Amino acid sequence: MDLQRLQIDIRVAAEHFPNIETYTTTDGGLYIKAALQTSVGQVYIIMVTFAGYPSVMPRVTVITPAVKHGMHMYQDGHICYMHPSVWNPARHDLKYALGQAAVWLNKHQVYLATNRWPGPSLAHTG
Repeated sequence: MDLQRLQIDIRVAAEHFPNIETYTTTDGGLYIKAALQTSVGQVYIIMVTFAGYPSVMPRVTVITPAVKHGMHMYQDGHICYMHPSVWNPARHDLKYALGQAAVWLNKHQVYLATNRWPGPSLAHTG
């Protein structure tokens, strides 16, 4: 993990997503919790972890309210806000990941209301 880049990316993301709290891991790394609100007013608390960042895209897990379905989620519970093969550390950062997580949460709200996921799907592994 590139801790210096991560600290910069957290500061930049906080300018656009003001409800971010940063925490230190036991091994000296960082993770964040953020509150995101959907277009229908539902507030979600997410946790973002950064193993291998920025080479590896951040993992986003919805903490509350609990997401009970497996649509566009991995077996360990983190959401698929974009396909990992698309992640490019030269183009993508935490601000981008949070924006994509917000899109995922809005699609999740549509899924809850209609039982249909809006948009394309790719197979998930892991």
